[in-house]
Amino acid sequence: MRREVGNVSDRNVIISGGAGGAGRVIAARFADAGAHVTVGDSDPAATQDFARERPDILCKAMDAGDETAVDALFSLAEDRFGPVDVLINNVGIAGPTAAVEDVSLVDWDRSLRVNLTSQFLFVRRAVPKMKSLGRGVILNTSSGSAKTGLPLRLPYVVTKGAVLSMTMNLARELGPSGIRVNAILPGAIRGDRIQRVIDAKAEALGVTPAEYETTLLRYVSLRTMVEPDDLADMAIFLASDQGKRITGQMIGVDGNIEYEE
Repeated sequence: MRREVGNVSDRNVIISGGAGGAGRVIAARFADAGAHVTVGDSDPAATQDFARERPDILCKAMDAGDETAVDALFSLAEDRFGPVDVLINNVGIAGPTAAVEDVSLVDWDRSLRVNLTSQFLFVRRAVPKMKSLGRGVILNTSSGSAKTGLPLRLPYVVTKGAVLSMTMNLARELGPSGIRVNAILPGAIRGDRIQRVIDAKAEALGVTPAEYETTLLRYVSLRTMVEPDDLADMAIFLASDQGKRITGQMIGVDGNIEYEE
């Protein structure tokens, strides 16, 4: 049953990393609420599957870290729906689970490209049209780990921390043009991705996945993972006029992560 959060009817929305996981739920929820939605995703199979499931959503397989591919995605959305007025930077990877001395330069560079450079490229492409409209909403996905730190996950935490700085700076720069910029900081999102992270971290620590999951939630005040719909609720609220005075904020949707190890 659809939950009413905010009015995003007729908004033109682009979501990176939108064909799988929480991105897929967010995209579907925006479309169900009457928005025109375009998603880009690096997984061709997931993109094709989502396109079959939701023919009302424009889906394109693409590399979010490639500026030509980003431009093509925006052109696709603009040709079908007009100027984009909501950008959701959702794409991201977990990066390596390793001690700092064992992190390869290849893994470091890939984490930066996917988790940070992609967000810059999407923002850079979206802003000129938003400025011409005198309005726009940019939602950048960071992580609760950007505040707590997370040993053995340095590339991930560094990129997600940089997203917070980018969000704060963009909010100041773009506010006079009527463009709002906020960051959503998810906790552990229930699904396949977090299970892979749990498995990798458990192996690195020499414990079972069940043992590490218990440890993970022990430091969450609500002792629970986040559901994808929780993130969709927040994204729709912030994209709607109900959030029209909210910008430059780092909003945790994480059950209050106290600490991570």
